[in-house]
Amino acid sequence: MRQFTVEKTASRGIAAAPAYLYQEPDLSAETDCITEEQEENEILLFEKAKISVSDELNLLAEKNDIFAAHLEIAEDFTLSEGVLSRIRNEHKNVQLALQETVEELALIFDSMEDAYMKERAADIRDVGKRFMAQLKGTQRPDLAEISQEVIVVAKDLFPSDTVKMNPKYIKGIITEEGGITSHVSIIARSMGIPALVGVGKLLDSLQNGIEVCMDAENGVICIEPDHDILREFQEKQEQFEKRQAYLEELRNQPAVTRDGKKISLCANVGNLEDIERALPMNLDGIGLFRSELLYMENDHFPSEEEQFQVYKAAAELCPQELTIRTLDIGGDKELTYFDFDKEENPFLGWRAIRISLDMKDVFKAQLRAILRASAFGHVRIMFPMIISLEELRAAEELTTQCMEELEQEGMDFDRNIEIGMMIETPASVMLAEEFAKEVDFFSIGTNDLTQYLLAVDRGNRKVADRYSYFHPAVVKAIAAVIAAGHQEGIKVGMCGEMAGDPNATLLLLDLGLDEFSMSAGNLDYIREKILSL
Repeated sequence: MRQFTVEKTASRGIAAAPAYLYQEPDLSAETDCITEEQEENEILLFEKAKISVSDELNLLAEKNDIFAAHLEIAEDFTLSEGVLSRIRNEHKNVQLALQETVEELALIFDSMEDAYMKERAADIRDVGKRFMAQLKGTQRPDLAEISQEVIVVAKDLFPSDTVKMNPKYIKGIITEEGGITSHVSIIARSMGIPALVGVGKLLDSLQNGIEVCMDAENGVICIEPDHDILREFQEKQEQFEKRQAYLEELRNQPAVTRDGKKISLCANVGNLEDIERALPMNLDGIGLFRSELLYMENDHFPSEEEQFQVYKAAAELCPQELTIRTLDIGGDKELTYFDFDKEENPFLGWRAIRISLDMKDVFKAQLRAILRASAFGHVRIMFPMIISLEELRAAEELTTQCMEELEQEGMDFDRNIEIGMMIETPASVMLAEEFAKEVDFFSIGTNDLTQYLLAVDRGNRKVADRYSYFHPAVVKAIAAVIAAGHQEGIKVGMCGEMAGDPNATLLLLDLGLDEFSMSAGNLDYIREKILSL
């Protein structure tokens, strides 16, 4: 018997079944260069593959919203232009041109600090694999054909693999790579399949059919368990299923502590599909709509109208509250269609509200779109990375200008729209009392705040163990912000990872936090915790 302990639980649950080793065919590109006479033939091959991939994704999108986003990637101008440019200008064959273009786009997301944004690279690579399989005439393994109970073990999986799984037979998923915010993890959670991701090298120590037990509640993998261990896991599985049924029943109850304190439970989302997945959790609203994804998945700065349609749809889906964070690019978030100057310390550089205030036309297009969408629900505007009253007032002045323009144009909008700001820098903590006099709400971003307060890059393995939002300095900062907000009668929420950590719930309630916003998968557990305190 061999046992491993891992950290990344993507989908909670307990499972025991034989291992099914999932291995993809070779989808690497041919590296031959082509002549000028061959260019048109390679372009024709790409166009044919694009039609086939689009047809496949159209069918999948009817069953799962994730593939609507994949369809957008497949038909995106940036992908096509990158491939065609490499064929025409660099004389690369279509396979090599595709491989390089996909990897270039994926690396933009891969290099980001934000886990949610980072995992979007997997979606781009998934679409790339679909194209490459078409170009090479290769069939990828079909997990839909599995007809006996197994735990799938793979180097990594992609949404197009996972969506075919039948929960009747796929009892668990273990991957060497991947993250908890990937679409594979999201699909696994929606199907109720336990999943552990990013577990490191495991395939070399496994063979098809070897018995595997996994505890995706506590991050434990057991290979070739004895009879007693196997029975223990089966008992754990029964207990887990009972608890899940209990948690689903709790969704009917508002999050109110035993002494009557009502807490708002909200979700962090990046697009409309995320909202639709969060709605069954009986949430109180969207505490963070990451508007930058709309910019990053495009080949141009989205127009006012393009943004309005998305924000309006979001407001109609979740009318109780939709907090839209204005554009937060820079740092580790780049755009394919805009060149950022090379910066030595990008996290301390030109990013978020600084970019918006310097690019006023882009900022005003977004503000007008948000204001127009406010006619369709309880929409709130939230500014990121504010460090001074001057920045805040400049952003508010532009918002007022947009309101006056819309008024003159006869456009409907919420004239009393709430305007708030992220508290995610030491400066915003120190000035919280002043800021609280000028905004309608605060939202504490513990990811950046912890990093900046402790001078610790959580992506740096050498110092990552020093990154902790339970550090006394971080806790004191949170306490000061909540106190400053309440002194001025404004609500204080949190949209960083700490809000979704059940180990932090009691502390945050004790400090007086009003709103917890988190990944939808954590809502049931935080609700249960709040109801018990």
